[in-house]
Amino acid sequence: MIFDEPLLDDIDDELTMENYKPLPKSLTIKQSNIDGLGLFATVDIEKNTTLGVSHVKHHDYLNGYIRTALGGFVNHSLEPNCKLREVGNEMYLHTLKEIKSGEELTLTYKLYNPVEIIDER
Repeated sequence: MIFDEPLLDDIDDELTMENYKPLPKSLTIKQSNIDGLGLFATVDIEKNTTLGVSHVKHHDYLNGYIRTALGGFVNHSLEPNCKLREVGNEMYLHTLKEIKSGEELTLTYKLYNPVEIIDER
């Protein structure tokens, strides 16, 4: 695929690397003290804010979901500040409390058991 070509004929604005934003402006990805890279607030985010789609159901993928950047970079915590809300075929990342600028967003993982994944292969 060439990035300066339109992806679909009916798109009004051409999608380019300059205008593609996989995350809301209120979030960024950077080094985490929990594990690898993590998802961090760039501004204060209010409690009960829906941040966007984190997972999309799809039968061809491990555990039946495709992860977006929201789902792929949020780290696990037993004291999470976010949760997933399922709506139809999508899961949305939703804040459980106010998140301060610079704070890492976390979830308690429940979608899979890593031991089961290893055993299935």
